Amino acid sequence: MKITKDSVVQFHYTLKNDEGELIESSEGLEPTASLHGHGSMIKGMEKAMEGREAGDEFSISVEPEDGYGERFDDSIQRIPVKHLIGKQPWRPGMIATVQTEKGQRQVSIVKVGKFMVKVDTNHPLAGQTLHFDIQIVDVREASAEEISHGHAHGAGGHQH
Repeated sequence: MKITKDSVVQFHYTLKNDEGELIESSEGLEPTASLHGHGSMIKGMEKAMEGREAGDEFSISVEPEDGYGERFDDSIQRIPVKHLIGKQPWRPGMIATVQTEKGQRQVSIVKVGKFMVKVDTNHPLAGQTLHFDIQIVDVREASAEEISHGHAHGAGGHQH
């Protein structure tokens, strides 16, 4: 079966930056599962998977506009420390999650005060060209429930 809209794709990936440094990998873990065509992954990766099938292995480079967007220098904000979700104590350089009107978003800690924190709202990978090695493990049709929920269920996907 080829990957098309409303397919559930299970895949392994390795992500590196321009310097060849490892950013993250699913090696040694369950394959990642994604509902194709529903915006659950970056555009560049979704485009590269379209029409592929189980067993395919390929490498792609994703420019910022098809990844996590461009980096904006004016994206520093002050927010109350109590709004940060994640591991504590907070230190500059750490990644935290905040709840916004558009859902959860990752931010980078710039400076920590007693009650307020300065955060960079750019995605940590914004402005970077991303280099992926991808291995498609399985492709199947999504269930009606997965389509209505907008994400894949089961191993490597969303657990309810």
